[in-house]
Amino acid sequence: MIFPIRCFSCGNVISEVYDEYKTRLSNVESPEEILNDLGVTKYCCRRMFASHRLENGKELFDDIVEYR
Repeated sequence: MIFPIRCFSCGNVISEVYDEYKTRLSNVESPEEILNDLGVTKYCCRRMFASHRLENGKELFDDIVEYR
């Protein structure tokens, strides 16, 4: 699905760092290190990144659009 703008639990804006997270993740950096550097410290916000499906640079939304 499309990455959410805000954390579902606390309401912090998390979408502003998603592009940086996605870029650095494709460069084979550790998700823990990336989130620490980006200042995402709350567990609920970190969960939003960890649970978002991202394989080979493609999101779930990209797969769904193919069958439209």
